[in-house]
Amino acid sequence: MHTCKAPGAALDKWLKKTSCQKGAYGHLLLEQVGASDADLVKELRPYFESAHADARGHFHELIGMDLHPEASAPGSHAEYPRCLPEVARRGLFGEVMAGLLTEHYDFIGSHDWKVPIFLFRHHEDVERYLFALARDPSLARAVFGRFGSDFIAISVDQGGDVVRYLAGEAKWRGNLTKGTADNLLLGGKLKGTTVRANDGIWSQLNKDSKMPHGLRQLQRLLKDRDPAGWSAAILSLDKALVLKNPLPLPRTNLVLISGNNTPKRVQGAGWVATDKAPSEYAASHDLQVVELFLTEGEKLINTVYESLWEKGA
Repeated sequence: MHTCKAPGAALDKWLKKTSCQKGAYGHLLLEQVGASDADLVKELRPYFESAHADARGHFHELIGMDLHPEASAPGSHAEYPRCLPEVARRGLFGEVMAGLLTEHYDFIGSHDWKVPIFLFRHHEDVERYLFALARDPSLARAVFGRFGSDFIAISVDQGGDVVRYLAGEAKWRGNLTKGTADNLLLGGKLKGTTVRANDGIWSQLNKDSKMPHGLRQLQRLLKDRDPAGWSAAILSLDKALVLKNPLPLPRTNLVLISGNNTPKRVQGAGWVATDKAPSEYAASHDLQVVELFLTEGEKLINTVYESLWEKGA
């Protein structure tokens, strides 16, 4: 299970926040003001290890590797998640940051969000990649992203019943320009035109099912990993996920776009409107947008992932 608390003091020192909430829409702008140094990595490491712990145990067992292999052990070069290609690491970083920010900052509705476990074990291409890589280091290749919601958070009442869930989409781009943000949110332009393909994040959220598959994946993981501790949540999710007369369960959508700052962006301003939800967002659910601008983000990502489960760290 994911048990590590968000390192709030480190986040507050590292990032400057500008928040706006109106109606069912919230916007949070986060700009790096502190150093991405060894002290920050030390603060982030436990949270990232906790986020990947379930998947690490699952994948290592699958490929026949110890949870903490010796450097000379057969297949140790396939240690998860350190062995993953840089592009895959960036995707994972965005998803972990989505959980980290959700648990630390006040989002629209002021719900008490919990991320009991991350869904990283449900990454089929990583599973195939690690199984092959452990047996042949020459098979290193790119990794396809995971399908479905990037992560799921839940809010529970005093009795432990799930009363609302949050479905998150998290994207990382090396240079987060206005054009890059528009491509993510609206879709790319059709060839030879200025017309958008309308296959970006807004379109995906507008078409998404009321109950995403990730919610069932979360429920099954809770049932497998800690059925006693999450018994009320498991039962309430059962009632919400049945096909006939499901228990209504309100939803909040989270969109996190993150990347390196660019010279053309004015400090204190992001690429997404702050005072109202974008007109392209037509879903009925509450919406929280987070824009995260870093400096030399890829260097930080690699440093964090190289540090995970590092001996003596």
